[in-house]
Amino acid sequence: MQRPTPQPPGPGQESAWDYPRPPRLEPVGERLRIEFNGVAIADTTAGHRVLETSHPPVYYFPPRDLLPASIVDAGGGSFCEWKGRACYHDVVVGDRRLERVAWSYPNPTDRFAAIAGHLAFYCGPMDGCYVGSERATPQPGGFYGGWVTSRVVGPFKGEPGTEGW
Repeated sequence: MQRPTPQPPGPGQESAWDYPRPPRLEPVGERLRIEFNGVAIADTTAGHRVLETSHPPVYYFPPRDLLPASIVDAGGGSFCEWKGRACYHDVVVGDRRLERVAWSYPNPTDRFAAIAGHLAFYCGPMDGCYVGSERATPQPGGFYGGWVTSRVVGPFKGEPGTEGW
């Protein structure tokens, strides 16, 4: 399939088409926060983001900045050609449970060593995911875990017809 025409970024924006492949890992000093069932389950200013061509950023939270006991190992996993073997996690707060909505790389490749044990979360099932004060929306499609904000333009992988990108 032919590469789509990227949307040109405006002032203060990035194009997901300028992100590299293989992906790049970088620290995020801005506040990242996730709310679920009326509680902040993750809140950090020491997160990281993974940037990959055609994808909005995927944000990773250090374990120390997660609500204790809200993250439960879910079993199973998958393999990423760039980061290595992933493990899945459920989120549990009160009487609500979201299954397999977070993942981590306990022993990532050397290039991604900074996110060993950090967790990333699907945005869609959460009550709110925030980059700074902006509420993010989920990357299109059910497989990818990027967070879309007004700072990143696409089109993004995951939208209908993007399987061949």
